[in-house]
Amino acid sequence: MAGHSHAKNIMHRKGKSDAVRSKVFSKLAREITVAAKLGVPDPAFNARLRLAVTNARSQSMPKDNIERAIKKASGADSENYEEIRYEGYGPGGVAVIVEALTDNRNRTASNVRSTFSKNGGALGETNSVGFMFDRVGEIVYPASVGDADKVMEAAIEAGADDVESDEDGHWIYTSFESMNEVSAALEKTLGEAESTKFIFKPQNNVPVDAEKGETLLKLISILEDDDDVQNVYSNFEMDDETAAKLGG
Repeated sequence: MAGHSHAKNIMHRKGKSDAVRSKVFSKLAREITVAAKLGVPDPAFNARLRLAVTNARSQSMPKDNIERAIKKASGADSENYEEIRYEGYGPGGVAVIVEALTDNRNRTASNVRSTFSKNGGALGETNSVGFMFDRVGEIVYPASVGDADKVMEAAIEAGADDVESDEDGHWIYTSFESMNEVSAALEKTLGEAESTKFIFKPQNNVPVDAEKGETLLKLISILEDDDDVQNVYSNFEMDDETAAKLGG
């Protein structure tokens, strides 16, 4: 297991304005509703729903909103969301994966394709870039939970695969199969995580210059802002010099 500085890829952080918070809550609620609809509407017996609820709580989503999203799954008028993954390339040959939950496949596909083409990228076929990423569990803790050595020790004890720590926090990675077990063990030693979710983790990062980096950040930001888009992953990495030029 290697502990190293968290990659400066797409971890740019948005301000917590009311508009941003409202959009975050909306996406969290959609994931909760879909998770509840696909399984038992009880977090105790539905692992995906349990993760969705945990992440909603970590974002300070009100309990009433969470319960309403769960109840919506059993309503006769609940939307039928479809899970779709888009893959493509951004400026500089950077690989991008977009996860969406949509009730209108044509609308979402059109928006995603347009966003790529208008920002120096191109949408590809399914699995055109997916092979460059690993599907893993990611458990995030704030820096205040302890130093890198303490978190590394806890992660090893819990059975995690890797840890990345920097001044912003700690990112603990697990295999897809063992995340629930590892997160439960970590909660006993480090407390409740800031977020716990499955992600696409790049096997290698692609460095880009400031000009391409600026366009790429714009591409990712517009994708993330789309109501149908849940997550955006990239193997984009900024070095310190590029990050400084972009104000990152």
